[in-house]
Amino acid sequence: MSASTAASTSTPLSRPGKPPRLRLTRRGRIVLIGLPLVLLAAVVLSLAGLLNSPAKAADNASGLTVTPTVSVTVQPGESLWAIAGQVDPDRDPRDVIADIVLLNDLQAGRVMPGQQLFVPNK
Repeated sequence: MSASTAASTSTPLSRPGKPPRLRLTRRGRIVLIGLPLVLLAAVVLSLAGLLNSPAKAADNASGLTVTPTVSVTVQPGESLWAIAGQVDPDRDPRDVIADIVLLNDLQAGRVMPGQQLFVPNK
């Protein structure tokens, strides 16, 4: 074999003007396509939650209302259900209890005898 035939059978990687073709593996395709899709989904869900949030603060102080309350001392053996029935017997006790828990920031709806509670006034 002569030197001229050895030079003509060189590998394609040794061509000076053409870069090698880029090949993606399966993992590379997943990263290239999946990562932007996951990020896009996170942005869309964040915006959806932000735009559909149910709570909105008042724009000014005139839009705020004060809930009229009275102070009640919890007696031994008394529950939130009993207090709700005494304070507003015309309303559903579950709604009154929810208001009491919210006003007093109660954890798990537990009260202790002697505890002072703010309850909504009619």
